[in-house]
Amino acid sequence: MAKCSEDKKEEAEVHKLKANEFFQKQNYDKAIEFYSKAIECNSEEPIYYGNRSFAYLRMECFGYALEDATKAIEMDKSYVKGYYRRASAYMSLGKYKMALKDYETVVKVRPSDKDAKLKFTECQKIVQQMLFQKAIAVDDDKKSVADSINLDAMTIEDNYDGPALEDGKVTEKFMLDLMEYYKAQKKLHKKYAYKILLDIKAYFTKQPTLVDVHIPDDSKFTVCGDIHGQFYDLMNIFKLNGLPSPSNPYLFNGDFVDRGSFSIECIFTLFGYKLLYPNHFWMSRGNHESVTMNQMYGFEGEVKSKYSSQMGDLFTEVYNWLPLCHCLNKRVLVMHGGLFSSDTVTLDDIRKTERNRQPPEEGIMCELLWSDPMPGPGRAPSKRGVGTQFGPDVTKRFLDNNNLDYIIRSHEVKDDGYEVSHGGLCITVFSAPNYCDTMGNKGAFINLQGDTMEPKYVTYSAVEHPPVKPMAYANSLLRLFS
Repeated sequence: MAKCSEDKKEEAEVHKLKANEFFQKQNYDKAIEFYSKAIECNSEEPIYYGNRSFAYLRMECFGYALEDATKAIEMDKSYVKGYYRRASAYMSLGKYKMALKDYETVVKVRPSDKDAKLKFTECQKIVQQMLFQKAIAVDDDKKSVADSINLDAMTIEDNYDGPALEDGKVTEKFMLDLMEYYKAQKKLHKKYAYKILLDIKAYFTKQPTLVDVHIPDDSKFTVCGDIHGQFYDLMNIFKLNGLPSPSNPYLFNGDFVDRGSFSIECIFTLFGYKLLYPNHFWMSRGNHESVTMNQMYGFEGEVKSKYSSQMGDLFTEVYNWLPLCHCLNKRVLVMHGGLFSSDTVTLDDIRKTERNRQPPEEGIMCELLWSDPMPGPGRAPSKRGVGTQFGPDVTKRFLDNNNLDYIIRSHEVKDDGYEVSHGGLCITVFSAPNYCDTMGNKGAFINLQGDTMEPKYVTYSAVEHPPVKPMAYANSLLRLFS
């Protein structure tokens, strides 16, 4: 390899400084662009890879972050930040044992580094907890958490002034009362919360993996993307587009929880409407409706804080039964992530997919939850480290093979709340504006008319919420990265 000239090294430093400025402004796309330019000028400097890895982490491109951090370490075994970055990527992917190895390396190099020691200890706790849970698990005859819930033993205290189920059922009045109660930052009684979870689990267990939805010709239908625990923005969607009802149906396309710190409020509102209008309200599973994501990004911590770990386990059982995608009028397929690493996948293959489990690391279920579109043709390894990236030719072949018009997916922050790609054949919708209170993006939802199925986009800005920061309940490790 030819040595980098001094001029090129100087140019690379200019690009790095520019990238740092964009990073400080939380414009991570631009930061990545300029770190990449620095690497083009001088590919021998591990710091550029380490910095770009950090920007990729902020963009949730964990696969790319892992690749860059590994490259930086290969170039300089003593580059400590490289190990930090790689550990962060491993943690985000749920690969805790790999993360622990990197933290161990940092601690050995910097035995007096309190921050490194703290991260190592926290990661070690997670690994030990996983090993303990594995040791006590009985796979053959594991009792359902739902079966162990005794609602009759739960007493409604006299001082409880919140919404109440009527004869154990969700009603329109209950939903209106619930949303107002949540806006006032109050908590639904645990007896009603458990009843909703038990009822919704019973409902979802009877649903197919791929749900066919019929939209009458003259009817409006709304598709929403990620909500991510942003309850007050969810309320704004209902304000702008109307409350769910038989004449105003909705599909929420996964990632209802995590990141935002009002996930409990979001999920019970959505589950409540699903029970109230089962034939006019739909929910798809996202990659964040899983144990690994919930452990890291806040939902598990929030459930434990507001209710109990037992309820967290019940949520896991419910999430395992969420449908993986919906087919609208036999023309539009809606899934959280995207398409597949094989051209042979059909709608029948999706229907036959076993979903009552945690998402696997490959295959149809994994890719429905994790994949992303890319501008160029063909396929590429996922920028997230899970799923695949698929090009416009892949999308067209899938649609042609399955007699569909286009796909709608979510899963990615977009500046305008939505993005039309692959020549109009792939639409991304993301409904959490100013994601994590930092991204500055708009939120969006899609209105469809049954006869034309032509998408109309409504965008909106974030609204104010109470002073509880996103990730308030997240695993402490995620807040420690520097």
